[in-house]
Amino acid sequence: MAVLDIAEVAKRSGLPASTLRYYEEKGLIRSTGRRGLRRVFPEAVLDRLALVALGAAAGFSLAEIRRTFGGEGRPRIDRALLAEKADEVDRAVRRLAATRELLRHAAACPAPSHFECPTFRRLMAAALRRAAARPARSAPRARRPGRGSS
Repeated sequence: MAVLDIAEVAKRSGLPASTLRYYEEKGLIRSTGRRGLRRVFPEAVLDRLALVALGAAAGFSLAEIRRTFGGEGRPRIDRALLAEKADEVDRAVRRLAATRELLRHAAACPAPSHFECPTFRRLMAAALRRAAARPARSAPRARRPGRGSS
């Protein structure tokens, strides 16, 4: 079994060593020991990191991704969860497409005022209906003037 030290894993995966240590802390990857002061990993860690990247790109949390790895380290991919996430992505794509349509129309609208444009008003009404259909979220706290924005 070939082993890679953390620097080689970082180089081959494109992830900084700090991210690899964080993933190890969160149980996403596991080192097999040390070579001097450096952690070493089995070469298969690269496949595991690719699955983590794929899951993160699909919008899964690290906790959700961690649950896909079985005790023996092989993925147990929940197909129902994948279908649910695909539906969620479809909904997000529809919302973004509607937002794009509103922005493009507003940028090119020939009406003297957007509020005089029937298309703009229709798009605003549709946006309001979508907002009303979403579950209520707490409003973000307003920033106080003069406070740092860290």
